[in-house]
Amino acid sequence: MPVDAAFDILVVGAGGCGLTAAIAAKALQPDIQVAVLEKADRLMGNTMLSSGSMPAANTRFQRAAGVQDNPEIMMEDLFGVSGAHEATDITRQLAFISAELIEWLVDVAHVEMTLVETYKHIGHRVHRLHSPPSRKGADLMHDLHKTAQAMEIPIVYDNAVTQLLVSSDGAVAGVMAQTPDDVVTSLGARSVILATNGFGANRDLLTQFCPEISKAPYAGSPGSQGEAIIWGMQLGAAVANMGAYQAHASLADPHGSLVTWTVIEKGGIIVDAQGRRFGNETMGYSAFAEVELAHQGPFYMISDRNIRDVTASGQPEYAELCANGGVIQAEDVQALAKRLAMNESALSATITQAMACARTGQPDPFGRVSWGLGPLQAPLCVTRITPAMFHTQGGLRVDEHAHVLRHDGSQIKGLYAGGGAAAGISGFKGAAGYVSGNGLLTALGLGYLAGRSSARELS
Repeated sequence: MPVDAAFDILVVGAGGCGLTAAIAAKALQPDIQVAVLEKADRLMGNTMLSSGSMPAANTRFQRAAGVQDNPEIMMEDLFGVSGAHEATDITRQLAFISAELIEWLVDVAHVEMTLVETYKHIGHRVHRLHSPPSRKGADLMHDLHKTAQAMEIPIVYDNAVTQLLVSSDGAVAGVMAQTPDDVVTSLGARSVILATNGFGANRDLLTQFCPEISKAPYAGSPGSQGEAIIWGMQLGAAVANMGAYQAHASLADPHGSLVTWTVIEKGGIIVDAQGRRFGNETMGYSAFAEVELAHQGPFYMISDRNIRDVTASGQPEYAELCANGGVIQAEDVQALAKRLAMNESALSATITQAMACARTGQPDPFGRVSWGLGPLQAPLCVTRITPAMFHTQGGLRVDEHAHVLRHDGSQIKGLYAGGGAAAGISGFKGAAGYVSGNGLLTALGLGYLAGRSSARELS
């Protein structure tokens, strides 16, 4: 079919998945023509908004720190939270290539990554999260972008893909793209990698697949409209885990930044407007968001000065929230209750009970047994929070090399997917199957696999 320009590989989306895919393809086959199309006018996406954390098992960074880990242990941890789902083969694949991925990011993609040793986050039994030293996904993105530029990979902004081009034999053969001023271009490609976000910003799709979260505040990228999933389904692609998503229980209200769950892991609690706890916070920030959605807000995350200072010392985004007045300090329970216009006796009883359980190690009424640094001590600190939708975890069914699959398991020739366009590994339905880092592991892991697979299969 006639096209305006032709490439070997076209990547749709310049997020963490897309940039990783483009770099992986070009690094494997330096002579091929790879280009990235991005509908936004600049780098955006959920990777930019994340902490940049990815789990990996048996990396050289873990070994240097004396951390014993392997893919089997990592899989046990992931499945222990997610349970059975429709992409278990992808969980296995990502666990086994996770160390390779992290070390490739550092050595080839020139991303600055370190092992996170100050926290593990719920679900990970050992320190296996790796992230930029700043704990900001934006820094990961900037490193990927710098490497893509050095490799002379063109990244074309303000070019929204509107449809996939399909050849007479059913293979994907390129895309149609459109600029904001309605210039339409047909671009041919031997392979297309769908590396877009999910559908978290598409209320219609959320209502269809994730109705329980569809009215919650959305804290992800506004570009998450689910177009790539729709294109794939139109070609007969299967989807998987469409009811799964990552929520977050602690979006600072009204500041809008995510409050790190490290505050909870170090002993913090969450109460409602009456000063009462209503669940086991240590189930994790995604799962606890579902608990919050079943209750009436507003909600408050309570910790103490020690937790605040220890957390802020290792996590710049939380330190910034503290500096901007998002973490309020009160000298005692009475002062805190007055500040929040809350029933003093109810709040006092809640904190006293939590302190007693932290002191004795006995399970509290919700089954919580882990209290981090121990009982809360005055002065106390509080942040007003709200649950939020962050990103969807369902998408196109892919195989272990990121090929998009039909319902019968056959490949749609020339089409690959990763990131929010592909099915994730966070369970079949709801928010409870998400483990910290799953989103970026799937995004960059499948991007890495798609880039390498597409480049290798050109020959």
